[in-house]
Amino acid sequence: MLKTRVIPTLLWKNHGLVKGVGFNSWRRVGTVLPAIKVYDLREVDEMIVVDITATQDGHDPDYESIEEFSQACFVPLTVGGGVRSVEHIRLLLRAGADKVAINSAAFTNQELVRKASDSFGSQCVVISVDARKNSSGQYECMSHAGTQPTGREPAAWALEMERAGAGEILITSIQRDGTMEGYDLDLVRSVSDAVSIPVIASGGAGNYVHMWEAISEGRASAVAAASIFHFTQQTPMEAKQYLRSRGVPVRHAL
Repeated sequence: MLKTRVIPTLLWKNHGLVKGVGFNSWRRVGTVLPAIKVYDLREVDEMIVVDITATQDGHDPDYESIEEFSQACFVPLTVGGGVRSVEHIRLLLRAGADKVAINSAAFTNQELVRKASDSFGSQCVVISVDARKNSSGQYECMSHAGTQPTGREPAAWALEMERAGAGEILITSIQRDGTMEGYDLDLVRSVSDAVSIPVIASGGAGNYVHMWEAISEGRASAVAAASIFHFTQQTPMEAKQYLRSRGVPVRHAL
């Protein structure tokens, strides 16, 4: 049986580690490299590092920083932000990334996902989907750090990306992001039910019960979180211990 993963998300802006609410009001909470070293000691399964300004500013990924991060990271590392070409992916993998997250570029260039999967294998292609619920209660994918509507429904888009060659989906609720009020279980479940590849739930974790709900009710394969680890005393190791106590298979939960 596949193990359920607990994954810290590190949002990176202008060389600083930041966290906001609803993809806004970014607050500096430290620097990336020390956080990576701490998480390495806390039995995390993977880490996700995203440059949240790269796409908005139109700059390429910072390969030098990613190389520095990867040298301190001894678990699989997913890197996102500013990924617009196969060459970007190639250079990120060369810099030490294990997986590359693609978000905004996929909406205008689906061939990028196909080429990436063909060139490097689907296992390293993560499609990051940021979704917002509108006034009529419908979910819509948003691009460019949650600022631009795409007209795409998340579950249908995730399935399209799976067919294009994606190996994993990272689904984030923009409205739950940073609130610590719990994952949007309807959103997570709709995406999980639509695809056969692993789905990582993101946006809203405030305690270990929320993580268990994302897995048991949202049918997620993994849970990603940031605020719970930045602003509370809760840890990834304790999260896995709790999940194991609820019958969820995890790695190294003592």
